[in-house]
Amino acid sequence: MKHFLLLTVLLIAMGISGCNKSPELPNIIWITSEDNSPLLGCYGDTFATTPNLDLLATEGFLYTKAYANAPVCAPARNTLLTGVYACSNGNEQMRSRYPKSETVRPYTEFLLEKAYYCTNTSKTDYNYANVNLDEIWNECGRDAHYRNRAEGQPFFAIFNLTISHESSIHKSTPDSLLRHRPEEVNLPPYHPDTPEMRHDWAQYYDKVEDLDTKVGELLAELDDAGLAENTIVFYYSDHGGVLGRSKRYLYETGTHVPLIIRIPDKYKKLFPAPKRGSKIPQLVSFVDMAPTLLSLTGTPAPSYMQGSAFLGTYKGEEADHIYMFRDRMDERYDLARSVVDGKYRYTRYFNPNRIWMQHLNYLWKAPSMRSWERAYLAGECNEIQSRFWNTKPVEELFDTENDPWEVNNLANDPAYATRLAEMRRVMMDKAEEIMDAGFIPEADRIIRTGSDPAYDYMRSGKVPYKEIQQAAFLASEADPANLGRLIAMLENDDSAIRYWGAQGMLILGNKAQAGLEQVKEAAFDSSWNVSVAAAELLYILNEKGLAREALKRVLACDQPMARTCALNCIDVIGEGPEEFLQPCQDILDAYEVADRQYDLRLIQWLFKKWNIHSTQF
Repeated sequence: MKHFLLLTVLLIAMGISGCNKSPELPNIIWITSEDNSPLLGCYGDTFATTPNLDLLATEGFLYTKAYANAPVCAPARNTLLTGVYACSNGNEQMRSRYPKSETVRPYTEFLLEKAYYCTNTSKTDYNYANVNLDEIWNECGRDAHYRNRAEGQPFFAIFNLTISHESSIHKSTPDSLLRHRPEEVNLPPYHPDTPEMRHDWAQYYDKVEDLDTKVGELLAELDDAGLAENTIVFYYSDHGGVLGRSKRYLYETGTHVPLIIRIPDKYKKLFPAPKRGSKIPQLVSFVDMAPTLLSLTGTPAPSYMQGSAFLGTYKGEEADHIYMFRDRMDERYDLARSVVDGKYRYTRYFNPNRIWMQHLNYLWKAPSMRSWERAYLAGECNEIQSRFWNTKPVEELFDTENDPWEVNNLANDPAYATRLAEMRRVMMDKAEEIMDAGFIPEADRIIRTGSDPAYDYMRSGKVPYKEIQQAAFLASEADPANLGRLIAMLENDDSAIRYWGAQGMLILGNKAQAGLEQVKEAAFDSSWNVSVAAAELLYILNEKGLAREALKRVLACDQPMARTCALNCIDVIGEGPEEFLQPCQDILDAYEVADRQYDLRLIQWLFKKWNIHSTQF
């Protein structure tokens, strides 16, 4: 950071700071909100009360097809900061603290080199280890502000607004105090009509209105400072949300975000359309934001960045598809990848044997989520509302224009076979292009990479990437005809390929009986992930004693994410405290600091299911 500050001081002292000699350099503000889909009047939502953002849209340009590449904050923010997909960085898990490659630089470093004053108020959830905030920001914290820059110095400022965060519905506001009436909510077809569901939707619209008010205050502050004519303003949300089946899920409700950009007349050459107030249907996503930011400052994106600038000097070609990803969400594993082309969404589930609605500690804090579960268990949900409590199909294909809530899966419709195959191919090609590290399971990857960043490891020549990727797709097909190939994969030298062999057989369940002897050996594999997948299959194949022995072995290991994987398995197979209470207690007793340890979250959940009280929670 010291060399950046020294450079800034020298440039200003010499009279060649951005505004003194480079009037083409604009100030740039990013106003970001959390967990909200485009629930705005300017996006056609008539229930929303968003006058300030609606006005901003008339003064700027509204992007109708903007997406977060991940449906949750930390991996999405990692992608934003680096211009590299978090799953390519090896930082896609929510949350994780794995190292970042030195090749991959935060975009602010490039701005600091151009003497920009960079401030962040104040989110820093970048999802990688050893973040040195002093090296990437001039100011970062609640009081960080562009007003503190040197006279004439250009600035880049982020104002991250938490008003609409998921936590805003954890505590219910009395109905009498709500400005948006619960009885007037237009519920999605997948949500049951419960009082809690209606209340949370109404309360959330209130929070979006509060967010809009704060946006208005920030814009007024910019005007009052006389800076609006020199400042490009972005507004966007960090992903979709926030009620059940949105945030964390690869649907429009989890990934489609509002994006509004206001550009002063001074920089009219940057307009994406001739007229203000235009709607821009271009496909853009978070991986494009860093290259775009650099392009607006006349800086070419470095070659490692995986997105493309959609504004500015180095504007690139428009994307045909957008790639999205999810894997572990806090304590629950569920690997999926998705691509959209502006009309269709294709999603591939690599854990189709898991239900969508796995219990997640944080998600279940919402009254609406708990009411949905109660309604399902009471038999009060229709087919659409019930499906998310069941296991998943391997593939989904939705026409998002004609089916905006994505409830009519076209994957098995012969009329869409060509479209399905095309989007599947696009997904596989993109994963290979960016070397998506998610196909190596987390605990295994930790051991394989050691202290090296996953980004570097994937490009080291040590990874048979194409074979691993093909193994993952084969395993997720859930086709008994593949059993022989899956059994053979258990003998592969590569641990990830062995994992997909075990996982593919687990997906087949009882149809994998012919491979029982090989699965028994795999349950004690050197890879913890292989062992857990094989143990769960042994339980299904009625080899419960051996399955328990294998799981206890993993619970006793020193790898927290392997233990988390094993505890997910124990929860799914429904085993009680008779077998696993003591191993769980041993884990508890070994911890000194329990902050955000996901194996502990699962133990807490299991204790609740087992009706066991512990003073350690």
